[in-house]
Amino acid sequence: MMAPPHIVWFKRDLRLQDHAPLWNAAAEGAPVIPLYIVEPGYWAQPFASQRHWAFIHDCLSDLNHGLHKLGQPLVIRVGEACEVVKSLHQELGVSTLWAHEETADLWTYERDKKMRRMCRERGIAVREYPSNGVVRRLDSRDNWSAIRNRRMAESLIAKPEQLTAVPKVQSAPLPAKDHPMFGPPLPGLAQKGGRRAAIEELRSFLEERSANYLRHISAPGPSEHSCSRLSAHLAWGTLSAREVVQALKRRKDQLSPLDKPRFGRNLSAFGARLAWRCHFIQKLEDQPSLETSCMHPAFEGLRESEHSETRFEAWKTGQTGVPFIDACMRSLIHRGWITFRMRAMLVSFASYQLWLDWRKTAPYLAGLFTDYEPGIHYSQFQMQSGVTGINAIRVYNPVKQGLDQDPDGRFTATWVPELRALRGPQIHTPWQLASTLFEPLQTQQGSPYPAPIVHLENAARQAKERIAAVRKSAAFGSAQTAVYQKHGSRKRRSKAKQAPDQKDQLDLF
Repeated sequence: MMAPPHIVWFKRDLRLQDHAPLWNAAAEGAPVIPLYIVEPGYWAQPFASQRHWAFIHDCLSDLNHGLHKLGQPLVIRVGEACEVVKSLHQELGVSTLWAHEETADLWTYERDKKMRRMCRERGIAVREYPSNGVVRRLDSRDNWSAIRNRRMAESLIAKPEQLTAVPKVQSAPLPAKDHPMFGPPLPGLAQKGGRRAAIEELRSFLEERSANYLRHISAPGPSEHSCSRLSAHLAWGTLSAREVVQALKRRKDQLSPLDKPRFGRNLSAFGARLAWRCHFIQKLEDQPSLETSCMHPAFEGLRESEHSETRFEAWKTGQTGVPFIDACMRSLIHRGWITFRMRAMLVSFASYQLWLDWRKTAPYLAGLFTDYEPGIHYSQFQMQSGVTGINAIRVYNPVKQGLDQDPDGRFTATWVPELRALRGPQIHTPWQLASTLFEPLQTQQGSPYPAPIVHLENAARQAKERIAAVRKSAAFGSAQTAVYQKHGSRKRRSKAKQAPDQKDQLDLF
């Protein structure tokens, strides 16, 4: 008689290697159901998009190919997660549910709590394992870095040699990439997902592309080649953070004296960013409400009543009249990725110059980012909107950023073709041109390019004054200390033990 089967529930861990739930379930010797649940309720959320599904679809195809070789193909079910597991329990007598701990949106947080309650009521054992460097039920942030580093140094977990199949289990078809369940049609390109693409991206970055990592990390054009492009693979789990950290260490150890000047500093900087990534996801693990509530409560109510849908729509569609902002947004809409500094600039511009509510802008960008990682996303939105209370205020000047990162105007002209007759510094400030020159350019492409929807300097100054007023209020200081104790970076504590203005959190390194 066949033993009761076990479920391995794949979520943001779409791989076979370094997968503790899969390895340990297989080691039990019981039949294993590798399960992926397509949850319509999740895909109805404002942060979910067809771009995410296109990437996940590739990942699931690769995962299924690997599971076939192990003896048990991937099982797809469509529906509410608790109902799917309950149905498998009733059909096949499932005894155990294995999974990674997930740090994601409030929606998934509530779903996981519901799943644990249901399993407890039905006598289904739940076995969860840590994911990345995130520590569940962390006692103190003082200890986090040491725990994270120990985990990254642990041996990688091999994939199982085989799985005991469950012959009677049925799988639904994998929904198509363009299924309407996943939202409106893809507005542009989709990055290739899957384990094979992840390994190739990792290899090409460590061996070749990282030579110009720091040089091009902020420039929106060259960064597409010189940055790792591993963020989506880490977000959806075709690679584990530990795999990347250890591959990076091996590459650094193998550098020849000739290679060290080209790669050494760049690879070290990338390693720091991997730690930074875990640090930010830990914030959401410690406080799931960061998706909807300001980290520092004094900033609640600051923007909500003044949120402008007109400005929001202009920002969303790349029609603000500020060429570098619009170029970055249009590129992001089409490609699903843009470098970190440009993401920060887009958020800063929305939150300061346009005075938009970050709770409205965050879901929109989440749907555009192929590499949407909730732990990074919401903490970064709050930082770049000035509502954490523990970070220095950074208001990006989009004209300066354009001049710095796109001095010849090539990137801007590509994505704002209305202005392609302009070159160099002119393209970043078309409103400064004489009207006799600018007006013909507006109509050249058939649709006029708008004037800026706000006065950049005045809007930035007013935003800073309003943020500063909150920071000077009587109740600000005590709550700031509490926020720092919960979320603050412990980097360089010996130089700055005070809580305020952690500038190190504003940068990648």
